[in-house]
Amino acid sequence: MNPKIYLIVATDARGGIGSSGKLPWNLPGDMSFFQKTTIKSSNVQFRNMVVMGRKTWESIPEKHRPLQGRKNVVITKNKSYKAAEGVIVAHSFEAAMNQIDERVADVFIIGGASIYELAFKKSRIDGIYLTKVKKEFKCDRFFPKIPRAFQVERLDLGSDGGVDYEFLFYKKKHRKVVKKSTKKR
Repeated sequence: MNPKIYLIVATDARGGIGSSGKLPWNLPGDMSFFQKTTIKSSNVQFRNMVVMGRKTWESIPEKHRPLQGRKNVVITKNKSYKAAEGVIVAHSFEAAMNQIDERVADVFIIGGASIYELAFKKSRIDGIYLTKVKKEFKCDRFFPKIPRAFQVERLDLGSDGGVDYEFLFYKKKHRKVVKKSTKKR
């Protein structure tokens, strides 16, 4: 099986994703979308894998760690770091991606900013699930610029507590193959 690799993120109107190690908003609709998207698998014999940096891991409330129904991989440079039981600790992006095995359906890279940057540089990304929050928040971490190799489609709209947002999916554009003529002139 060759799993697809996705990034999943929520950004504010300026691309902000976090402030002081936390999400700067509380959007239950987005959290529900995140859970449904990262947990669903087309085959019940497989489960998805979530990859995150240590700070993202630590920002998840303890009662929700590890993310249930998913293989959890945490990236940290700290060789003695211990996460929860059953969570894989990897010491590089490559080591995290080496945790993909025959039981992984799809991979979701869930943050933070430096992990997203590594994903764009070091992995083939099949798509990006992006919740675009229609408001600016005070953020100190930002999502990298999305390469032109992706085209966007709107999946749905949402609103929580007067904050509007839209669910977007960026998929890889297919390159057109131009055949050269074999006729001699």
